[in-house]
Amino acid sequence: MAILLLILSAIILVMLVMMTYRIHSISKKNTDDDAYHERTGIIQGWIYAAIVFTIIVIIASIWFMVKGTPYEGHLMEWLNIVVRVMHITFGIAWIGASFYFVWLENALNRTENVRDELAGNLWAVHGGGFYYLEKYKVAPKSIPKNLHWFKYEAYFTWVSGFALLFIIYYFNAQAMLIDNNIMKLSPSAAISIGIGSFVVAWVLYDLMCKSPLVKTGWFFSLTGLVLLAGFAYFYSHVFSGRGAFIHFGAMIGSIMVANVFFVIIPSQKAMVNAGKKGVPPDPQKGKKALFRSLHNNYFTLPVLFVMVSNHFPSTFGNKYQWAVLATISLGSAGIKHWLNLRERGQLSVWVLPASVILLLAVAYGTAPKLNNAKCDDVSFAAINSIVQQRCITCHSSSPTDAVYTSAPNGVKYDTPQEIVNKKDLILQRVVLTKTMPQNNKTNMTLEERELIRCWIEKGAKTQ
Repeated sequence: MAILLLILSAIILVMLVMMTYRIHSISKKNTDDDAYHERTGIIQGWIYAAIVFTIIVIIASIWFMVKGTPYEGHLMEWLNIVVRVMHITFGIAWIGASFYFVWLENALNRTENVRDELAGNLWAVHGGGFYYLEKYKVAPKSIPKNLHWFKYEAYFTWVSGFALLFIIYYFNAQAMLIDNNIMKLSPSAAISIGIGSFVVAWVLYDLMCKSPLVKTGWFFSLTGLVLLAGFAYFYSHVFSGRGAFIHFGAMIGSIMVANVFFVIIPSQKAMVNAGKKGVPPDPQKGKKALFRSLHNNYFTLPVLFVMVSNHFPSTFGNKYQWAVLATISLGSAGIKHWLNLRERGQLSVWVLPASVILLLAVAYGTAPKLNNAKCDDVSFAAINSIVQQRCITCHSSSPTDAVYTSAPNGVKYDTPQEIVNKKDLILQRVVLTKTMPQNNKTNMTLEERELIRCWIEKGAKTQ
C-alpha cells in the first residue's frame, strides 16, 4: 500500500510540475490580460498547495515503509534537518520583509517635497546602487501590471513550521510532548489540544482587534499581554516544558500567518481591485492591514526566542516556566518597540532600560540554587549504575528506546570517558534543571540526582 501511494504521489507531483511550467509559458503570451493573470495566480496557488500536499504524502508513504526498522530514526533525523532548514530560510525571508517594511514606514520622509497623492518617500543606497521609493496615501491612479505580493514567505514559513511540529513533537508525542508528571494524556488528545489551541487563540485575538479595545492602545496591549500569559500558563500545565514553549511560539506564529491570510492580503486585494475598476479604494482596509502587520512585527522576537529555547533548559525547565516565557516575550517585544520608536526619531528613555531589566531579572530568577549539603565520596560504579539504568536506553551507540533509534544530539554514555566528558552537560540537564531524562521517562529519583552532583563536585573521577 505504501509503495502504491509513493508511486501515485510521484506521478501526481510530476504532472503538477508540468502544469506549472505550462501555465508559466502561457502567461508570458498574455501579459495584457489582467483577468487572465488573476486566474493564473489563483491556479498557481492551488498548484503550490497540491505540490506541498503531494510531498507530504510521499514522505508519509516512506515513513510507513520504514516504520519499526533501523531506518526510521535516520529518516526522522533527515526530515528534521531538511524541514528545519526550510523553516529557517522562509522565516528569515518573512521576518526580513516585516522588519524592512516597518522600518520603511517609520523612516519615510513625509514633509519635504512630497506630492499630494503620496504619504511619503525615501532615498536609499545599498549594494552600490541608489533607490527611490514612494508610498501612496491610498493607491496610484493606475495599478501597475507587475505588482509584487509579499505572502508566500509567510505561508511557507507556517507550513514548514507546522510540519516540523509534527516531525519533532507529534510523531513522538509520548516522548516529547507528554509529561505524565504534569498531565496524563493520550497522544491524540495532546495533539488535538495543541492544534485546537491555535484556533482558539486566533479567534480571541481577532475578536480583540475588532473590539473597541483598539481605540485605547495601552489597554489593548495590556489585554493582549494577559491573553498571551494565559496561554503560556495553560501550555505549561498541559505539556512538557519544551512542548509548552514550542506551542506558545507556534500559537503566535499561527496568529501571524492568519493575519496575513485573513486580513492583510484580502485588504490589499480589495484595494488593488478598486484601483483597477477606477473607484476610490477604502482607506480603512489599508489601515487594518497596517495594524495587523505592525502586530506581526512585535511578535517576531518572542517567536525567535521560542525557536531557540529548546537549547536552554534553564528556561523551559524552570518551575515557573510560564512566567519565564511571558516575561521574556514582553522584554523582547519591548526591545522591538524601542527600535521602532528609534526609527521614527522618537527616542524613549525608559523602554529599552525597562526591557533589559526584565530580561536580566529572568536570568537572575532562573539561576540555580546552590546546594551546600556535604558530599561523601561517590564511586564511579554507583554513577555508572545510574547511567546504565536511566540514561543508556537513549544515549548509546545502540539505543533500546522505542522512539530514539540513534543517540540524541550524538551524546553517548557507552564508556566511562564519554560520561566524564559530558559532566558539565550532565550537571546542567540532570542535576540543576532536572530536564533529563526527557520528561523523566526512566523515573530518575532525587537521591540519584544528588549522587551525581556529589560525584561531579568531587572531581568526576572514574577510579
